[in-house]
Amino acid sequence: MPDEIIILSFTAASIAFLHTLLGPDHYLPFVVMAKARRWSIVKTAMITFLCGAGHVAGSVILGLIGISLGLAVDGLIEIESFRGIVAAWLLITFGLIYFVWGLRKAVRKVPHNHFHSHENGIHHSHYHHHHKDHVHAHTQEKSNLTPWVLFTVFILGPCEPLIPLLIYPAAKSSYLGVVWVTFVFGAVTIVTMCAFVLVSSFGIKFLNLGRFEKYSHSMAGASICLSGLAIHFLGL
Repeated sequence: MPDEIIILSFTAASIAFLHTLLGPDHYLPFVVMAKARRWSIVKTAMITFLCGAGHVAGSVILGLIGISLGLAVDGLIEIESFRGIVAAWLLITFGLIYFVWGLRKAVRKVPHNHFHSHENGIHHSHYHHHHKDHVHAHTQEKSNLTPWVLFTVFILGPCEPLIPLLIYPAAKSSYLGVVWVTFVFGAVTIVTMCAFVLVSSFGIKFLNLGRFEKYSHSMAGASICLSGLAIHFLGL
């Protein structure tokens, strides 16, 4: 393997690790959703892996199209930047909607006290939750939809550092180099995502929210929304 490809491989691995670690969108949504949805470790790992693979694949496809069409690096990075804006706003929107839904769900869980009187003069009261079955149905729908929403966001989410790493070996007509650098970048990105998410998810399982447990969905939505805001306005 040529020395320049070896150097590019170490560069790709380092950038992929830092790119993933410094981007809260790479792990925070999965950690908070796993806690709120009570996903198993296996389900959390599968969803994180698929979203990570989609995240890398989106930029790889764009890079290969750019290579085949002979597009300049600046043009591809500009497209990636636009995709980043779209992905950030999708996170913000999804987080905000989920926050509102979670808040309504928490409020509906508050028991209401009803008083009843009978003909014999006996009065009694009882507690119950309104729309319990209705809420359960919507919970199932949200549970099935959430992974697909995250997957869509990550497909659109860019891997800006990957584009220059792809273009350089392509310019040297090293197609094997393109494949290898892509593999290294993608593997490190996905492994870092899964490792961080699984360790954090395992640790957060022991976090007892007590009476605030019913707000876990709204807190998850708020976290995702803040993550999107940080990416868009702070460039994280």
